[in-house]
Amino acid sequence: MNEAAFLGGLAALGFHMLLIFARLGSALMLLPGLGEVEVPTNIRLLLALLIALLVLPVLQPGLPVVPETPAALLRLLAGEIAIGLWLGTMARLVSIALAQAGQFLALFIGLVSPLQGDALFAGQGTAPSRLFGLLAVIVLLGTGLYAIPLRAVVASYTVLPAAGPLPLGAGAEAIAEAVAASFNLGLRIAAPLLVGAVVGNVALGLLARIAPQVQVFNIAAPGQILLGLALLAALAAPLLAVWLQAAEARFLSLPGLR
Repeated sequence: MNEAAFLGGLAALGFHMLLIFARLGSALMLLPGLGEVEVPTNIRLLLALLIALLVLPVLQPGLPVVPETPAALLRLLAGEIAIGLWLGTMARLVSIALAQAGQFLALFIGLVSPLQGDALFAGQGTAPSRLFGLLAVIVLLGTGLYAIPLRAVVASYTVLPAAGPLPLGAGAEAIAEAVAASFNLGLRIAAPLLVGAVVGNVALGLLARIAPQVQVFNIAAPGQILLGLALLAALAAPLLAVWLQAAEARFLSLPGLR
């Protein structure tokens, strides 16, 4: 092999590595478990670089050649970044469902007022929401479930090849469906507390009608919180199991794995 051929092969290798890193790195910024905001950005990028090096020999035969113009190169990189962000968002919405359930639970048991910073929602959150968000990360890392969306990103080249057309319409529909499924899952997880809150408030309303001179709701507020926390502690394990089962099913339905 002469020097020109060697340099040409090295340039192609570097270009293919850049393509893989663009999709994998952008996805890893959002993937649940590995892409949490608590993990420093440089650590996530380094992890994406190492994974890209591992999968490069497998994916390289299906990657396009180096574009002839800088504009074509930028379009190709932008497409890969968009696909990575799309896949990461699809997986992240599954993880957010548990934190959403925590927000619903806080509303049902009367813990809406004590707000604190929540990096997941980029704003104010409640203690149950933060707790459930951390539980999602612990469960994903402890069970190895985080590897499924990561595998989906690598397998996505079979359905979304590099330099191929971007399925903008289908992608938008998939995001809308994932948002609806995430909200639905969060509400289903919080449903037992919702039923308890409805029954409790109906009982308090009847009591207020019987004794209108008594400030029933003010008196019962501490008891509502204590009973809600006790019910949450009793149901936490089965609720987490429901989310884990649903999360695995949603992860396995990501593009490239179904």
